[in-house]
Amino acid sequence: MVTVLFHSTIFGPIRSRRLGVSLGVNLSPNDGKVCSFDCVYCEAGYNSQGAGTTGLPSREKVAKELEEKLSEMKRAEEKLDVITFSGNGEPTLHPEFAGIIDDTIALRNRYFPNVKISVLSNSTRLGEKSVATALCKVDNNILKLDSAIDETMRLIDQPASLSFTCEKVIEQISQFRGQCVVQTMFLRGTHGEKRIDNTVKEEIDALIKAYKLISPRQVMIYSIDRKTPEQQLEKVSHEELEKIAGKIRDAGITVTVS
Repeated sequence: MVTVLFHSTIFGPIRSRRLGVSLGVNLSPNDGKVCSFDCVYCEAGYNSQGAGTTGLPSREKVAKELEEKLSEMKRAEEKLDVITFSGNGEPTLHPEFAGIIDDTIALRNRYFPNVKISVLSNSTRLGEKSVATALCKVDNNILKLDSAIDETMRLIDQPASLSFTCEKVIEQISQFRGQCVVQTMFLRGTHGEKRIDNTVKEEIDALIKAYKLISPRQVMIYSIDRKTPEQQLEKVSHEELEKIAGKIRDAGITVTVS
């Protein structure tokens, strides 16, 4: 099984194709994966690998290591565009997520006041008030919506909760009143014996309808860029992504392709 884990709480900086020079924050274990999705395309691998042994980093550990890294980069006059919460799973699952966001904002303001804070979330914890409030505080609240059709979403994202539905998550993303970015992964292939393809007309139409309801600041669309745990997946070409983007733009929605 393909598994590419981040083995530290603070990692990078790395160059993100969507966000620029990014310093990563991993709120999951350093030797395992903790996620409420089990996406067929996740570079960190499937959840079946286990959560490892190190546990979730404490709020104090995150703040200490982040400050050390920001201070070091400040002294070296290094370039930084964004502090990004991603890593080996879903960052909003951390029980101290809201407090960690507050700490990160304070440290950003102290060391790199012009740097953005981004959170890459799978949108499964938006019903938690503290999580939603924290996401309202960051510069880039980037929320996953890979399909607006339940059957396809379940094939691609494999949510842990049986009650998680597209209708519910679209409603919850809409609560941000445009203060969010929606991120959609386009792909096709097979998982088990089932065909996956969220590039067909029915899927695009459903996504555009959802984007209109959400009215995000921006939609980011992209495709597979690294090895995936499900081997029978196909990357959608940049040219095809641009055609999909054209349909989204025709609906009056700002979209970028990466």
